[in-house]
Amino acid sequence: MRAILLAAGMGTRLRPLTLETPKSMVIVNGKPLIERQIEYLRDIGINEIIVLTGYLAHKFDYLVDKYDVKLVYNDKYDIYNNIYTMYLVKDYLRDAYVIEADVYLNRNFFKKELKTSTYFSGNKKGFKDEWVLKFDDNGRVYDIEIRSGEGHIMSGVSYWTEKDGEFISTKLSYIVENGNFQGLYWDNIVKDHLNDIDIHINEINGDDWFEIDSLEDLRDVPNV
Repeated sequence: MRAILLAAGMGTRLRPLTLETPKSMVIVNGKPLIERQIEYLRDIGINEIIVLTGYLAHKFDYLVDKYDVKLVYNDKYDIYNNIYTMYLVKDYLRDAYVIEADVYLNRNFFKKELKTSTYFSGNKKGFKDEWVLKFDDNGRVYDIEIRSGEGHIMSGVSYWTEKDGEFISTKLSYIVENGNFQGLYWDNIVKDHLNDIDIHINEINGDDWFEIDSLEDLRDVPNV
């Protein structure tokens, strides 16, 4: 099992904090967002960690010595959405966590033993234009809709089995190498192929994570 941390974005809505600091390096409750994620992963025995960089990529160099991570640079971070970022690490996607590095984890809900591909998700209220998971009584995700309001939304933390990771990797290759991916996120592949992927929900608390997209989001994080 390994982990892929997506940290290439520019974080423009967090300016001025991100003028000289990548969004995932913003310090929340005394620690950079990405370091908290790495330490939580290592706590459960996941040591193979790939960090996707782009904006201010040199700021991540110290992580190699401190945590022995592998850095992969996306030189088109300011052109495409994260589908291209994921294409660059498609060969690591099997038996892997994929984590948005701008997510503040309020507790360590990572698990080492997962039998199916998994979205970690909890119920949130008052959100706008989020990816909402619809799932059956067995927890299998059968639909994903983008809407506002209340529901179980993506936390930015997911896990993919060998089989599903291979499927997504193949689709990533086809889409990107055929040049028809402008405006797409890698999550669109999952959304469009739910009948081919065995993805379940692992329910967490609504305050177990906070996505940090703006200064307002940052103010909403509880002090611990």
